[in-house]
This record gives sequence, C-alpha cells and structure tokens, in this order.
Amino acid sequence: MDNRNVSAFARALIYLVMILFTVLTVYPIFWLVIQSFKTNTAYLTLNKLALPVNWYTGNYPFVWIQGNFITFFKNSVIYAAITVVVVVLLSNMAGYAFAKIPSRATKWLHGVFIVGILLTLQSILIPLFLMVNAAGIYNTRWAVLIPYVALGLPMGVYLCTDFIKSIHDELLESARIDGANFMIIFARIVFPMCAPVSVTLAIITFTGTWNEFILMNLMTATDKYKAIPAAVGRYSGALGSDYGKLFTSLTVALIPILIFYMIFRNQITKGVAAGAVKG
Repeated sequence: MDNRNVSAFARALIYLVMILFTVLTVYPIFWLVIQSFKTNTAYLTLNKLALPVNWYTGNYPFVWIQGNFITFFKNSVIYAAITVVVVVLLSNMAGYAFAKIPSRATKWLHGVFIVGILLTLQSILIPLFLMVNAAGIYNTRWAVLIPYVALGLPMGVYLCTDFIKSIHDELLESARIDGANFMIIFARIVFPMCAPVSVTLAIITFTGTWNEFILMNLMTATDKYKAIPAAVGRYSGALGSDYGKLFTSLTVALIPILIFYMIFRNQITKGVAAGAVKG
C-alpha cells in the first residue's frame, strides 16, 4: 500500500470519526425538539424514536404563557448576563494584578482564590443560606447574583492570571514610559489582549449560570425570582410527568445556549488554541 492510499484511508477514517461524533452530538438535540411536538399521550404510547404522527404545537404557547415561562426566561437572562459581565471584568482585573504586581500579598490572595476552585456548591449551601438570611436579601435577585459571581471568580481569576502572565512585561513597561497609568494600561492593552480567555470564561460562566438549579431554587421562594431550571422541573415529578411540556421547556431553555455558542464559536476556538500553544 503506497503513501497515497494510506493518506486517503487515514483521511476517510478521520472523516468517519468526525461524522460519528457529530451525529452523537446533534441527534439528542434533534430528538429533544421532535418530542416537544408530541402530546404526553403520544409520547407514552408511540415509538419514542419515531416522528410525531400529528405535529402538536400547543405545548409551546402553554409553556410560554400559561406556564409563566416569560418570567423564568427573563430572570435567567438577568442572572446569566450580569454574572458573565461581572465575572469576566473582575477576573481580568484581578488576574492583571496577580500576574503583574510582584508582592507577597498578591501571591497570598491568588492562592486564596485558587482554593475556591476546590469548594463544591453542596459543601457551602447551608452557611451560604444562613448568610443570605442574615443579610436580609433572601428571595431577591441579589441572593442569587452575589453567590453566582463569587462562585465564578475562582476559575475566572485562575484562567486570566495564567493568560496575562504570557503578556510581555516590555509591552506594559513601554506604555508606562509613555505616561499610561495602571488602569489605562489595563483598559487599552491588557483587557483587549485577553479577548480569547475572556470569551472562554464567558462561555463557561454563561452555561453554568443558565443551567444552575440548586442554588437558585434555595435562595428564592417565589416564581418572581426563579429561573428556567425551576420552570422545567414543574413538568416532572414523583407522581407523574407531562413529557410534551417537559421537552418543550427544555427546548426553549436550550435555544439561548445554542445562539450564544454560534455567535462566539470562532472566539472559543481561538481561546482553546491559544491555551494549547501557550508557553
């Protein structure tokens, strides 16, 4: 077998593996969308893999209007958007300080942030709940937003600090010689150069916040402040489930994540590539 045949075989094998992974990734989403057009009875009685016999669209207006999905959707957008913006900004600012300010204090503070990565949400739920109650912000958006930001910062600071260390000191020093102060250097040089890691951090933070259920459900008592995961849970319980409406709510919840990924997919690829070749 000559090199040309070997190359063609290897290429075909690579494409086959890529197609397989694509099907395994896309088909569950396709299946989810298809099931949202079935009634609960049709889902339970017909083939789970088959297309709907009668395409039922009533699940969508029911979930959106009668299920008060608008309120849940709005809260999810608020929580995700504010958390992403604050976590990305503060992580870059802290990362700049930890990476470019030589001091014992910065090393110690950086270590404290890194320890936060090891903490699981379940291990701090009870003290966090007690603190929120003591602060008088239970059942408000602040009770959700503040912990979301706090939980997102350790990983964000770690990623940004590691990335900013790769920025050459000579570039920052030349800016200081030209008269730029600390904040100007950050705003005009460091932060724009951190776009790849910022986008990667934004994706991680957005998906984690959008899908988070335990903390949000614990810190809020009324539907006024609950997010989409709580709405999805309404249609599934120990005594029975309405699968048509359950799959519909999951489909609606999935759309923003897909849109977010499609918009920033190029930046995600650049961020992963930059991290792979760094150093």
